[in-house]
Amino acid sequence: MAKAELFQKDIPKDERVFYYESEEDDPIKTDEQEKKIEVGLPEGYEFMPKNPFVKMYSAALFRIFKLFGQYYEKGYWQAKFYGREKLKKARGKGYVIYANHTNPFHDVFGPAIAADRRIFTIISPVNLKVPGIGKLLPYLGGLPLGKTLDEKIAFNDAVDRRLNQKKCLVIYPEAHVWPYYTGVRKFPAGDKSFKYAVRNNLPVYTMTTTYHRRKDKKRGDLPRMDIYIDGPFWPDEKLSDEENRAKLAEKAYESMKKYAKKSTYEYFEYKKKEKK
Repeated sequence: MAKAELFQKDIPKDERVFYYESEEDDPIKTDEQEKKIEVGLPEGYEFMPKNPFVKMYSAALFRIFKLFGQYYEKGYWQAKFYGREKLKKARGKGYVIYANHTNPFHDVFGPAIAADRRIFTIISPVNLKVPGIGKLLPYLGGLPLGKTLDEKIAFNDAVDRRLNQKKCLVIYPEAHVWPYYTGVRKFPAGDKSFKYAVRNNLPVYTMTTTYHRRKDKKRGDLPRMDIYIDGPFWPDEKLSDEENRAKLAEKAYESMKKYAKKSTYEYFEYKKKEKK
């Protein structure tokens, strides 16, 4: 079955099971990942475009993207957002949103609808190869992780500059998409991704997507969504950077677990493989 069909059409119940060995398994891989092809950034990739026309194009494209996203989220997924008023506590500052990774289409649009400003999302370079939308991701705020030392330096500089511009940085700490998963997986990178908020002394929020039965059957058994925003969680100036990363990671994880329990419908079933 094509990967997109997992999220764009109802599928037979007996096909809605994923068997995994560990929480770091990746149920949905791109062709490059399946062939174990190392994907890097295009030569001369610009994390912060200087061309004014590119900047205008990016701003206009994001507005169109957000308008379409509002229709898509509410129309297709019957999504309801809760807790957005909490973002007001970060007024005048940038902030970082950590979200559970359970639907690649919603995960593109959801944060843009939830946030009260322009978002920039950390993505894998392999996402730039996705047909159609891949080439648009940099203009929509995608920040691909660098591979070389120069790329990593440029990436980190771009993240800090966007946050200092009072923008929203979006991170999926679970790394891999688990379709419609109703729990929260451990973060493979631990607390490393929390360094951006710590070194810029900015608040952390969580965005947790939960799944529920629809009242109608227009889309078969496909679930609808409720999305919860929680926070802010601030770095503590009395703690070291390492201690702050660990503390924020724990708070974000516990927050996401708390709201994930609000899911009332398991569309996909996840079973751990038995060891032989």
